[in-house]
Amino acid sequence: MTDSSALDPEDRKIVTLARSARARNGVPEGAAVRDETGRTYVAGTVTLDSLKLSALRTAVAMAVASGAKSLEAAAVVTEAETASDEDRAAVRDLGGARTPVLVAGPDGTVRTTVTAG
Repeated sequence: MTDSSALDPEDRKIVTLARSARARNGVPEGAAVRDETGRTYVAGTVTLDSLKLSALRTAVAMAVASGAKSLEAAAVVTEAETASDEDRAAVRDLGGARTPVLVAGPDGTVRTTVTAG
């Protein structure tokens, strides 16, 4: 586990935003991404009859739809131990293979940091 207080303030911010999205919307996951200009995009899991998206893929889609050209970092708050291959692929598509993905538990404690690659 990673001491969240040891995180860079901008990384701590996206973990907090992801955690807030999860709690506010009562969804299984919350996610946030930071683009190359420092803007953040926050999302929760989308579960409709015709559309199912993880929180992280939704946040990446929101960044793309808003004109982001790249990502600096991503965070997901989840019960899962790590980010799925599909989630990491979405981050990689926009941010590149070295983009860090912080994976935190529901309490906001970062369990691991993986790369999108």
